[in-house]
Amino acid sequence: MSGVEISVRVAEIEQATPTIRRFRLARTDGGTLPPFAAGCHVVVLMPSQDRTIRNAYSLIDRAEDGSSYRIGVLRTQDSRGGSRFMHENVTVGSELKITMPVNLFPLFLPGRRHLLVAGGIGITPIYAMAEELRRTGADYQIHYAVRGEVHGAFIAELRAHHSDRLRLYRNDRQEILAMSAILSNQPLGTHLYVCGPAGMIEAVLEEGRAAGWPEENLHAERFQAPPVGDPFSVRLARAGITCEVRGDQSLLEALEAAGVDAPFLCRGGACGQCEVGVCEADGELIHNDHYLTPAERASGQKIMLCVSRLVGRELVLDL
Repeated sequence: MSGVEISVRVAEIEQATPTIRRFRLARTDGGTLPPFAAGCHVVVLMPSQDRTIRNAYSLIDRAEDGSSYRIGVLRTQDSRGGSRFMHENVTVGSELKITMPVNLFPLFLPGRRHLLVAGGIGITPIYAMAEELRRTGADYQIHYAVRGEVHGAFIAELRAHHSDRLRLYRNDRQEILAMSAILSNQPLGTHLYVCGPAGMIEAVLEEGRAAGWPEENLHAERFQAPPVGDPFSVRLARAGITCEVRGDQSLLEALEAAGVDAPFLCRGGACGQCEVGVCEADGELIHNDHYLTPAERASGQKIMLCVSRLVGRELVLDL
């Protein structure tokens, strides 16, 4: 469920790279924001003209006095509204709402060593992890892949805070993130954490599995925006509610707009919180999550509200 919402004001905006902005969010009532552990995210609620856009963003840090959070937002070409809204409509002084922090990508602090791997905007949770590991005196390495120096959102800060623990891989210099070399000869009990483009995440995890790493030592943060598609109708069998899902809406967004308090945590197809049973589907289910097994998808009996949809006329859910 959406849970507690906190009213915030944009206190500062930094243009970190040509496509990434960092936003500092402070409580509108001047109070302190809840502490959080590295890997947490919040959902930002953006009041658009015809709807409330809800996007999840990893927390970079919290001010020492607890007065503000920082998030990073990449401007994407295929934005469904959230990325574009944050870059075009949000200015210093804008008021928004955020949810309480949720952690689906926690550090395993007892780990003997921590390999932090990031690509592009995926550096946001990795940055927070590196800071927490530095404060606790843990053994860690940072591997950060970027298109070029100008596209690295935190390069200067990472160099200043982590120096020889940072390895940068620049595509414009043909520098390759060779995970097979990185993974070899790591001490037993090392944990790997990866966040970045979907293809990079899967490639890194596959390298880990191929090297014989146990699944419980491989951690990934996947926030996938729900893709656009054709409109369709959704009916809630138990509630007796029917509504339309627009092409630029997710199932979850359409239900929220209809006043349904539907379950969610990540809004990115990773946590499993919004899993719902399918009663009927007049068409084909398009699964875009990272949670259901291939067998569950093939059964046609489950769907994740946040990122998956129907190609067809009507979907009937067990809600």
